[in-house]
Amino acid sequence: MTQSELKDFLDEKVEQYNHPRFLEDDPLQVPHRFTQKEDIEISGFLTATIAWGNRKSIINNASKLMGILDNAPYDFVLNHSEDDLEKLSPFVHRTFNGLDLGYFISSLRNIYENYGGLEAVFCKNQEKDSLQSSISKFKEVFFELPHLPRTTKHISDPNKGSAAKRINMFLRWMVRDNSTGVDFGIWKNLSPSQLSCPLDVHSGNVARKLKLLKRKQNDAKALLELDKKLRKLDPTDPVKYDFALFGLGVFEKF
Repeated sequence: MTQSELKDFLDEKVEQYNHPRFLEDDPLQVPHRFTQKEDIEISGFLTATIAWGNRKSIINNASKLMGILDNAPYDFVLNHSEDDLEKLSPFVHRTFNGLDLGYFISSLRNIYENYGGLEAVFCKNQEKDSLQSSISKFKEVFFELPHLPRTTKHISDPNKGSAAKRINMFLRWMVRDNSTGVDFGIWKNLSPSQLSCPLDVHSGNVARKLKLLKRKQNDAKALLELDKKLRKLDPTDPVKYDFALFGLGVFEKF
């Protein structure tokens, strides 16, 4: 397949999957239940945090989580008491438990009260064509309060070699435009051209079959390799191809 043929093929798949139907079985449906910017970004961040494993289970647990937060995540983050944090203790999704969640809520309050919110933190340390340094800096800020060492594993760090799939996915949700009704486009101070593909087993396998990726591990080096290829296909919106790679892998068993 020539580069031109590959682009045509993937553009067609983007058109197919970057559609509101995509939300029917995707965790992204959870933040779509909200309209206020802060509710969308907090629900999106927490949903992305637990977005590994069975997608149905992710959606169910993210929905439960929103219920525990009184379906008002921003209000809960800003105004919770110690007793409210106790209500979170029964929550569990795989290795993410109520203790982790309690810290996440406390840290989010710190970020909104002292840093101007999630978008402001991610806007720091951004590079012209990458947000991987921003993600690494975000992790520093996020864990500046006293915390259990176990909780740090739930935020990935590209500087430690991680592809940071879940945070890159969250950033896609917040930054890419909402013209198709899938992503939100509510963060105006970052550009889609800076985004990186949420690299997981599905998108990685498809990328290798299409010769977009040679590296065998799904790590930070693989992400950089894939980014370069996708930016050649569309420098302004490279991460639209996440829909194509993911759709081909999950729905078409490509």
